[in-house]
Amino acid sequence: MTAGFYVLLFSSFYGFSAVQMALLVILIAAVMAAETINTCIEELCNLSADRYEPLVKVAKDAAAGAVLILSIAASVVAVIFFWNISVILQIINFFVDNIFLLVLLVLSAVCSVIFVWLGPVGIREQLLRIKLKLKIKKQ
Repeated sequence: MTAGFYVLLFSSFYGFSAVQMALLVILIAAVMAAETINTCIEELCNLSADRYEPLVKVAKDAAAGAVLILSIAASVVAVIFFWNISVILQIINFFVDNIFLLVLLVLSAVCSVIFVWLGPVGIREQLLRIKLKLKIKKQ
């Protein structure tokens, strides 16, 4: 989701055709769908085996491998579409000239790193810990 957000954000600086934009959206959706299917496979495998099973490991590895293959392909397309030094410099100049937007971009990048690192469940757990600590301090 995070990478997809930045792909769509920075694509506005490029003169992509409707077909190129459609391909970007399809690739973003495909990677997210593959990751969702991978999660489903892993959770179903966890339900079906309460101990180590070699076939469960194969199923989990194959599902993760499928996501990896699709992600690599999407990354190659992104490099092909976005590797244009003059546009990259234009993007840099745009954000240097608009300090407020640069600050928002940096804040969104920090939030994105936290989101990727902790995930939605980890963020919720961290917020609940903070809330509990504040509650304890009040008492």
